[in-house]
Amino acid sequence: MFSAIYLTRTDDFAAQLTELDEAQLPQGDVTVRVEYSTLNYKDGLAITNRSPVVRHWPMVAGVDGAGTVIASSHPAWKAGDRFVHNGWGVGETHWGCLAEKARLKGDWLVRLPDAFTARQAMAIGTAGYTAMLCVLALEDHGIAPASGEILVTGATGGVGSVAVALLGRLGYTVVAATGKASEEAYLKQLGASSIIARDSLSAPGKPFQKERWAGVVDAVGSHTLANAIAQTRYGGVVTACGLAQGTDLPTTVLPFILRGVTLAGIDSVMAPLTRRQRAWDRLARDLDPALLETMMVEIALPDAITKAHELLDGKVRGRVVVRTGA
Repeated sequence: MFSAIYLTRTDDFAAQLTELDEAQLPQGDVTVRVEYSTLNYKDGLAITNRSPVVRHWPMVAGVDGAGTVIASSHPAWKAGDRFVHNGWGVGETHWGCLAEKARLKGDWLVRLPDAFTARQAMAIGTAGYTAMLCVLALEDHGIAPASGEILVTGATGGVGSVAVALLGRLGYTVVAATGKASEEAYLKQLGASSIIARDSLSAPGKPFQKERWAGVVDAVGSHTLANAIAQTRYGGVVTACGLAQGTDLPTTVLPFILRGVTLAGIDSVMAPLTRRQRAWDRLARDLDPALLETMMVEIALPDAITKAHELLDGKVRGRVVVRTGA
């Protein structure tokens, strides 16, 4: 038997901590002991049922997990190997990692870098791995520290916090947008050079505005993303990876055809293994582990449901690490 955050929908939706039998685990070629998981925005949506994230019922929640392989029929994995998992529809169509055990596909797993413990890997989680994908996209499009200011929206969230820390350590001038003025010291500790109010970007704006940003990491979408694009300098790059404000994008083609702005979409869920491994290798090199402690809170598995509601209500900053075992 093992404990898990179990989501059911018959007449009514329910999220509860449940004891399950290992025989109930879904198909997969690697069985793992999950030592730590995390709460991402998508996990919050699933556990609170505020958005139709879950597509197969019943479901064990949890997009991310890190720990140790128990058994494997996959040629790349053996018992005792250390792993990290992100995405691939886990927690949506395949039982997830907010549990003491999981059965996954070996092709989904990345080797846990020696630089990180399982706990640290989940302090990074999908949010931090996505932030690294954004940073890599900026670099791949030629945006360097000397290029100019980089805007990070939703800066106190999971993606934003790690993006600020990564960009700051790499020498970029980071401007953090947040609706929490009280978090200025936190953001500057992570690596932000300055702070701007979320409200300056979140309202409808002109499609073509004064140039400022060399690059953008946006986890918000909607008017915030549209304004960020409208303010991006000639040849600048905007990475889009989230929808905290909304899925709409009320903009025009003007920034793209008159300023040569690039809008780079960032998908962390189905990214190929080579891209994942590159991101985790760079996280191991470029993310200060000491900063992880400043941006995370650790909870036990039974507290995950309550914390998911707080996350969706905007009451959580940084990363939530979930200790799945005793």
